[in-house]
Amino acid sequence: MTGRADKGADKPRDFPMGFREFLAMMASLMALNALAIDAMLPAFPAIGAALGIVDANDRQYVLSAYLFGSAIGALFYGSLADRYGRKPVLLSALLAYAIFAALGGFSTSFPALLGFRFAQGLAAAAMGVVALAVIRDRYSGDRMARLVSLVFIVFMAVPIIAPTLGQMILYVASWRFIFILFVVLSGMVALWVWQRLPETLDPANVIPIRTHEVASTWREVVTNRGALGYVLASGIVMGGLFGYLNSAQQIFADIFDAADIFPYAFAAVAASIAVSNWFNSRIVEKFGARRVSHSALIAFIILSGAQIAAASMAHETLPIFLVLIAANMSMIGFTGSNFGSIAMQPFGRMAGAASSFQQFARTLLAAAIGAVIGQMFDGSVVPMATGFLITGLVALVLVAWSENWQLFKRRTPPGTPAMPD
Repeated sequence: MTGRADKGADKPRDFPMGFREFLAMMASLMALNALAIDAMLPAFPAIGAALGIVDANDRQYVLSAYLFGSAIGALFYGSLADRYGRKPVLLSALLAYAIFAALGGFSTSFPALLGFRFAQGLAAAAMGVVALAVIRDRYSGDRMARLVSLVFIVFMAVPIIAPTLGQMILYVASWRFIFILFVVLSGMVALWVWQRLPETLDPANVIPIRTHEVASTWREVVTNRGALGYVLASGIVMGGLFGYLNSAQQIFADIFDAADIFPYAFAAVAASIAVSNWFNSRIVEKFGARRVSHSALIAFIILSGAQIAAASMAHETLPIFLVLIAANMSMIGFTGSNFGSIAMQPFGRMAGAASSFQQFARTLLAAAIGAVIGQMFDGSVVPMATGFLITGLVALVLVAWSENWQLFKRRTPPGTPAMPD
């Protein structure tokens, strides 16, 4: 498992796609995941009414089922992509994503809808796992962190517009047509990948699917202290974000009586993450992924404390909530892509399997934490804000452990060549 060198990463090679097209394609693949989450949020009340959901908190399972499917699916796609190549796996997953989206749109019961959402999540897991492996095939270190940040800038345009798209569909049609949107867009991306994406897996790095070798790869990922702490920390912080996503519609509608502006307020919060990712892409190569992400995590904890203080006020206003939640979420733009890049850095030769296992652990942890936080919604912002603080503190301990209790220390030497603009 360790005998072959990491070939190709950060080395010039003939590549038929320009940098901007490559960036846009990777972002589009990941964006299908975000679309399947965020476009559904405005439809929660309509789905509840159509399928007879009595408890409002139960509507959150439409999101949780998808996230759990995405987590479990992530466990397999890396090994498949390391064996059969990135492109065939992506195309197969895009087809499955479209099929289960269509079936979800025709669901006549809540359990059936949850089952198809779970299956759609299983397929969608490939978008993140294989896209990250494709990126790692070509870049590493702080340069990879910068590219992932740029991908996230485009990717974050989806949470900005997806709830509005969902709401616009609801103005003129049933919630079922949101699933038709998933089918159409996934088909367009599949056509693009089929026509333009070359195979990025180096033949020398093909890994046959053998149970003992897959287990060996997972064991190597789990026992790498420098990576494991970041994987767990990323999942825990994302759990706070998923807790917000689960309860966002109820927060705006039930607490602030602002259901009519929910898509736009949600878009403003999502925009803060996109802006922070843009700033991260500008500074990460200069200061290093560790220095930037460690500082952002500490800021996340401080802002979480402010969020709890504001949530405990007798009359917290919507503007105060929006400012604090946007500031808190913006810190995720400085942690998410950097944590992921740091965790992937030791595994260039086994990028597919490593990305797969890491996304499985990260998403499963985040989905579970997010579901718990969401189900604790009690008509106030306090459960969500408390979840932010706890997840931030635990993540800081894990990152410090991963770094042998030495934060802010840059591991990648400065002065590496800049990525193309």
